Formats: sequence, C-alpha cells, structure tokens
Amino acid sequence: MIDIKVPTVGESISEVTLLKWTKNDGDYVDRDEVIAELESEKATFEVNAEKAGLLKTTAKEGDTLKIGDTLASIDETAAKPEGKKEAVADGVQSVVKSQEATVAKTEEKTAADAPRPVVVFESGPKATPVASAIIADKKVNPTTITPSGANGKILKDDVLAALSNPGRIPGAAPFTRSEKPEKMSNLRKTISRRLVEAKNTTAMLTTFNEVDMKPIMDLRTKYKEAFNKKHGVNLGFMSFFTKAACFALKEWPSVNAYIDGDSIIYHDYCDISIAVSAPRGLVVPVIRNAESLSMAEIEKKVVELATKAKESKLTIEEMTGGTFTITNGGVFGSLMSTPIINIPQSAILGMHKIQERPMAVNGQVVIKPMMYLALSYDHRIIDGRESVSFLVRVKELLENPELLLFGKDPVKTLLEL
Repeated sequence: MIDIKVPTVGESISEVTLLKWTKNDGDYVDRDEVIAELESEKATFEVNAEKAGLLKTTAKEGDTLKIGDTLASIDETAAKPEGKKEAVADGVQSVVKSQEATVAKTEEKTAADAPRPVVVFESGPKATPVASAIIADKKVNPTTITPSGANGKILKDDVLAALSNPGRIPGAAPFTRSEKPEKMSNLRKTISRRLVEAKNTTAMLTTFNEVDMKPIMDLRTKYKEAFNKKHGVNLGFMSFFTKAACFALKEWPSVNAYIDGDSIIYHDYCDISIAVSAPRGLVVPVIRNAESLSMAEIEKKVVELATKAKESKLTIEEMTGGTFTITNGGVFGSLMSTPIINIPQSAILGMHKIQERPMAVNGQVVIKPMMYLALSYDHRIIDGRESVSFLVRVKELLENPELLLFGKDPVKTLLEL
C-alpha cells in the first residue's frame, strides 16, 4: 500500500482544493493514470497514480488540503481485473457496433411508427410543425420558450404558455427568494486578496483617451484572409495593442517598472500579461518578450494561452512574471472602465467596446468607430506626464498602424527628421 500525497506546486502555496476525482474509490488504476484534479490559488493541475493498483480515496471533492496531506492510497498488491487491457482496445469496436445496431433499428421502423417531423431553427431548440407555425405567426423568439418535449423539443403548449406570460424569464419560478451559499475557490480568494491589496498599497490613478479604430479595422479587412492562410491564425486586435504597448513601454520605461522595497526595478523587455476570463475566475497569463515577437507570433500565443485558460491547463510559470497588463473589457460590451493594477506591476491598459460615434474632423461631423482607452497606473512611480504621454503614444501607433513596423514614421526616418 502506497500513499498518494498532495505534491508541492510552487513557492508560497500551502494548500489546494480537490476539484474532482477522475477515478472512483475502488477502481483499478494503471501507473501514471490521472486520478484527480487539484486547484491551487494560481492554477489547476492533475495528480497521477504513482503505481498500478486498487485506488482507495481519502479526501472528498471540495476538501481543502495542505501540501503533503494524503490524498489517496493505492494497493499495488491487488490483482488486475480481467479484461482491463482489452477495455481500451475494444472500446472503439463496441461503440461502432452500438451505433450500427441503432442505425439498423431505426431503419426497421415503419412510416407509421416514425416520429412527428421537427423544425430546427438556425439558432435555438427544435420545435414541432404546429409550434413552429405559431412561433412564426406570433414572431416569438424560440430561445425564450421553455421546451417540455423529448430531447428539448418545443411543443404547442410551450409556445402558448410563453405567449400567456410575456416577459417572464423562461423556467423561472415566480416570486422565488431562495439563497445558495457557495464556498469560494482558492483562485477566487486569491483574486479577491490581490485586488484589495492593489487598491490599498498603490497610489492608483486612471487616465483616459480614445482611439479611431478605422485604420486597423480597414487593415484587418484587407489582409485577414491572406494573414490566416499564411500563418494559420486570425488577425485580431490584441497583436496591434501588444505591439503598440511594447513601443510605448520602451519610450516610457517607468510604466514597465515596479517598486521593490526602496528600489525601482526597470525591465529592458516586455512581458505582457493578458487578462483572460476563465471558467473559475480571471487569470493573467504572460506573453514573454512580446517586443521581439511578430504579429503572427503574438496572435498564436494569445490563442494558446486563452485556450489553456478556458481548459484550466495554465501552469504557474505561465501566469507569473509579467511587467505590464492589457485587459479587454470590450468583448463583454464595456464602454469605459477603470482597470485595477495587477501587482506588483505599475500599470494596466484597458481596451473597450468599439462604438460608432460622431466626431468633429476639420469642422465636419464624421461617424467613426471609436474605442475608449484607460491606463490605470501607480502614481508613486509614474508621473502624470509619463502616463498621459504613454497613452497618447499608444493612440498614435494604433491610428497609424504603419508605425508599428519599427515605431517611427517611415518618411521621417528616411529624412532623418
């Protein structure tokens, strides 16, 4: 019998939460097979069986465990059940046979036994012909109807119920006042602690500006297909903002620095943290040496980190060590916000929703796709002149994408102006 203990997952981390068992108590597990998922205050990770044998779980899902606590034990002397080797190999064949049997049974059905035809909307649930006719006639949004038929099918009575109770949330019990307590995860506790710490320990201010996004939008429209065909990734806004931020950080190094005791630590590189909304909370994975990456390399890294975040597969190393953060609240519809600094960093750039607004251009009113930018910064290290100049520089680079090639106007560079 060997014990499976909670492993050391990083400095300063003393406890983790058992998210779920991927194997049940009493299951026979092979060596290196994943048996559980744990969550620390920074990331989630898997625990593997150190030996093959019979699993005996000790902890329960949701338990908070200390580093070194016993998670489970494995009886390596237990006999391996017969057929376990063949289970994986035969799995595909059994699924195929099952599918073939289902198809055969379906084909044997007579027309009299066939179910009533169903209408499928482009987006939303299925509906019977009568229900779909009422939906079309009364112009009802099918997504607001609570289906009661088999496999989520909308029936006639469902549509009539929705029409008799307009404006009511589908499926909601009337006048309910129930409450449900839910334990905070380690990740949410860490987010809470760090946000309060940022507010309490920094002299945080926010400066705003706005940028005309038309040049970038036109550029993306013109080159998005060729870019995707060449690099295998979409041309998004994040690569433009990351490039612009890197050039501006080089010109205003204090924005890329942070305070350590009585010292200011400056960086000659740009490790850009990008805020990503993950299933268990906000995480900020880091794009290392972003100043040295091409547009395609930045986009690929953004996709990689965002995918890992959504699948809860980010490592601690991928979420530590950033020097500057970019967050995009615009994807959720935010028009303007004051982002909170990601300590120990000294500044964070907030992107927002692109919205068409009337702008005065040479005495004429012109409709332009505009975005508000926000830079929250630590006034202890960054002065007003530096913060405003940084944001103005980012605005200039975004409104003139050709400057992102090497940060300067090509003609002025040619003329040495």
